[in-house]
Parts: sequence; C-alpha cells; structure tokens
Amino acid sequence: MPMSKDSESDKGCDSELVRRFQAGDSSAFDALVDKHSGKAFQIAYGVLGSRQDAEEVSQDVFLRIHRALPSFRGDSEFTTWMYRITINLARNKYRWNKSRGAQKNVSMDAPPENGEGSSDGVAFTVADPEMPPDERVAMDEIERNITTEMERLPALYRETLVMRNLENMNYDQIAGLLGCKLGTIKSRIARAREELRKRVKL
Repeated sequence: MPMSKDSESDKGCDSELVRRFQAGDSSAFDALVDKHSGKAFQIAYGVLGSRQDAEEVSQDVFLRIHRALPSFRGDSEFTTWMYRITINLARNKYRWNKSRGAQKNVSMDAPPENGEGSSDGVAFTVADPEMPPDERVAMDEIERNITTEMERLPALYRETLVMRNLENMNYDQIAGLLGCKLGTIKSRIARAREELRKRVKL
C-alpha cells in the first residue's frame, strides 16, 4: 500500500525530531510527546479500560522512550516503535491487574479521543450533546455496553480491535506490531467484531 504524503511528512518530521534530540535539543522530545502521547493513551485505554491505568502506562511509555532514544537507530518508524512499547506495557499492566483481581472502573465520561472507529467495523461513537434526550439515553447505553463488553473480550482480540477501530491502523501495520501473520490478524479482528456485535446486539 503506497504511503500517503501526510504519512511521509509525519515520518520525516518524527525522524527530524529524533535527530534533534540525539543532537542535544531537549525541546524535540517535548514535541514528540505532544504529538504522540494521545495515541499512546488511546491504545492503553483500549487495552485496559481505565483512564488512570492508561495515563500511567502512557507516561511510562515516554519515560522509556526518553531513556532509549539516544541509541534509537531508526530501524523502524518512531510510531511503530512507540506502539510496540505501548502495547507491551499495557499488556503487562493488564496481567498485573488481573493477578491482583483488580476491578477496573470504566468511565464513559472519558472515552478515547478518536471515537468514530472505522467504516468497516463496529463503531465506537460518542453521543452528541445536541441529540434529543431519548436518543442520547439510548446512545449512552450502547456506549456503556460496548465499553463493558470490550473489557470482556480476550486480550488478543481486544488489542487488535483497538488498533484497527480506534487507531485506524491497517492489517499490515497491526501484523508487524504484534509479530503475527496477516491472516491471523484478520481472523482475530473478524472474530472480535462478531463477538462484540453479539454481545451488544449491534
């Protein structure tokens, strides 16, 4: 799949910011954080279902990046590297919560910023405040159900669905990040969507 001009520009911008940081410009790291911290939070939130945990993970992501960035050689794109760190830390946090029997409280007052999802899958929508009251109540109920049932999906299904629907990654990108075959990713996403539709009756 050809890379869009915007993607090429973003990649070049990230590379330049990394180069500047490695040359001693600390403000370049702040620019990377400003640019990408929201994406790290979205992925962590999708995996963990907790704003507090997602904020903790996204902060840890950039602490680790700050330590490792001086030796980053650019073998992969910065965003690919960041996503991989985020996924690994979110998985670790999820396992730790599970081992403690943590009860995660999901707040629909703080949904991921990019809530529209993708056009070919389950939509993650946020109720329009101008919507008629009865429609808003129905939409709020759907949002709560989706969030609850997302948490109940197997972790492998949930994280692929988050990357596809919330981050709009293509299948090749997801396969590369997770180190899986393309067919495996397609199967996981299809099963996750079908299971989620059954559970929330979409």
